[in-house]
Amino acid sequence: MKIIFAGTPEFAAVALTALHDAGFEIPQVLTQPDRPAGRGMQLHASAVKQFAIAHRTPVAQPVSLRLDGKYPDVAKEVHELLHATPHDVMVVAAYGLILPQSILSIPKHGCINIHASLLPRWRGAAPIHRAVEAGDAETGVTIMLMEEGLDTGPMLLMERLSIAAEDTTGSLHDKLAHLGGAMIVDVLRKLALGAMPAAPQPQTGITYAAKITKEEAALDFTQSADCLARKIRAFNPFPCAFARFNEVPIKIWRAEVAPPSPVAIPGQVLAADEQAGVLVVCGTGVLRLLELQKPGGKRLPASEFLKGFPMESGRFE
Repeated sequence: MKIIFAGTPEFAAVALTALHDAGFEIPQVLTQPDRPAGRGMQLHASAVKQFAIAHRTPVAQPVSLRLDGKYPDVAKEVHELLHATPHDVMVVAAYGLILPQSILSIPKHGCINIHASLLPRWRGAAPIHRAVEAGDAETGVTIMLMEEGLDTGPMLLMERLSIAAEDTTGSLHDKLAHLGGAMIVDVLRKLALGAMPAAPQPQTGITYAAKITKEEAALDFTQSADCLARKIRAFNPFPCAFARFNEVPIKIWRAEVAPPSPVAIPGQVLAADEQAGVLVVCGTGVLRLLELQKPGGKRLPASEFLKGFPMESGRFE
């Protein structure tokens, strides 16, 4: 079975690696254009492009796939490329571009998406972040046939995964990426033997995982300690939760809920030492900050952070 693969970040690269290692032929890869990143804002290739180059697989990086969009000539070239490239199915994972019907209808077996949630919960751009932020007990991966709606297609396979109390978006991402890679290999092997039944998504339980913005990472200590602890895990590693302490923005990488206190001034630091860590009053409860980072500094455990940034007086805002 010949596969055209469309994806961009590490989540997609894990699936691409699994398909390659399983022996599937991949004559063409689509990925997003190179983006500026890092302090120097130099152009960086996506994880999928890096894999494709390393394995001498042709790569296309269109800015759009829509024939009626802003870049019709670019989209036309991609359509012609896909029609000219023999393939049976397109596998899509965190690609980042909308596939119009004119693309979806090209592969003989359609386009199959690897989505990191238990659909129809958390359709959309940031399902892993939102599951952690919401405090979900479990998540998983859904392999579905794509249609024009946002993650609305019929489901071919679903696997569940418990969310551990210490899971961050980063750790959960890695678990789901490897699960998705194994699942897509399983689905395509079965598809090669004949048609696979697809089940429509339930019409109840639909939620949407909106794209994460950097503004969301600012912590509001009038919220509960439980809520803030989930946000910190959800925004690790990106965009990383932060709060201002005496006007200095401090990134907060890890935290846990601590025993409550009678003090009721949200943002006030109750204690800041090697034994207690950094205890901060919340709207409800207390949050213990475990790993912090000041501007220009490194991520440090609270005990090390406090040696260079005392917090005996002041408050978070």
